[in-house]
Amino acid sequence: MAFKSPDISSVHFASLREQLPSMSGKTVAITGTTSGTGRAAAGVVADLGAKVVLLNRPSTRSSSSLDALRTEFPEAEIHAVDCDLQSFASVAKAGHTVSDLCPEGVHVLCNNAGVMALGDEATQDGFDVQMQTNHLSHFLLTRDLWPLLTLAAAESGEARVVNHSSVARLGPKRTLIPKYLEQRGGQLGGNGWGPINAMMLGPRWLRYNQSKLANCAFTAALHERTAATGSRVKALVAHPGFANTNLQRNTVQHGGMGRALTPLMMRFSQSIEDGALGILSCMSLPQAQSGQFYGPGATGFKGAAKPFPLEAFYDNPTTRALIWEKSEAAIGGAFSTESRSSN
Repeated sequence: MAFKSPDISSVHFASLREQLPSMSGKTVAITGTTSGTGRAAAGVVADLGAKVVLLNRPSTRSSSSLDALRTEFPEAEIHAVDCDLQSFASVAKAGHTVSDLCPEGVHVLCNNAGVMALGDEATQDGFDVQMQTNHLSHFLLTRDLWPLLTLAAAESGEARVVNHSSVARLGPKRTLIPKYLEQRGGQLGGNGWGPINAMMLGPRWLRYNQSKLANCAFTAALHERTAATGSRVKALVAHPGFANTNLQRNTVQHGGMGRALTPLMMRFSQSIEDGALGILSCMSLPQAQSGQFYGPGATGFKGAAKPFPLEAFYDNPTTRALIWEKSEAAIGGAFSTESRSSN
């Protein structure tokens, strides 16, 4: 039985919301909007006037979320596109659908969706379920939407790719390990045992750490490549701190966190809206620059989102080359950031 989330009030959200400019005339695509930070961010950009494309796995939750957003923001143009991040075929199909739906281009792609501390399981493509959901499918989606991002950047002066990482990038490892990006799903350490998982240790958490480290390494590599080609597409990354989302509840249900300890921990979390400050800053603030990381400090769990530099333990030549090489191999094709026109 899942625990009941505590009621946490927002502290910093209203202040940031007042700073955000109109997004009228812009198209924003976001993964993982049925709840949590993605749902909060989708509501804000819809309210700011953006055309919003919601990319979610087909479910009653995604349908309900779409209906709720359209009811709350009746003047907004909101579309839903089926996108199961545990299937490369589904992601590729979603990319084609977004291309047909958005001939004007995509001004912001927010790779928000994620899973945490799931079992040692393989997707249908053979990769670890956490790595494919959190990084590899987002790499593919970004590759496939690159022409639309390039088009929007050429016509409006910029576009943005926003990745969503976590404080989990900091440990237990700060080195990206190649095998976690390979077709070794179900062969990456098993599930550990109860007390280890309750303390957020063991192989589940190492796999999560590697996926969140991959989000940052992808951002660093994308920033380097766009700078080299003179692209106007910005690469940014954010983390939510410790936010009161469904992520922890789902992890408890899958055996990754303790049922007794987690409700106590969640009392010290920040609200969903405050957890969304990082991605909202990256998506919307005019002053946000490519290569920046937004969050409540590099190691903070709560607070207003502020920019800080990418960190050397993933922003280095070896890691940037590794993430690109392994991600291209996983999706079975090259990802060039050279400017291309949209068909």
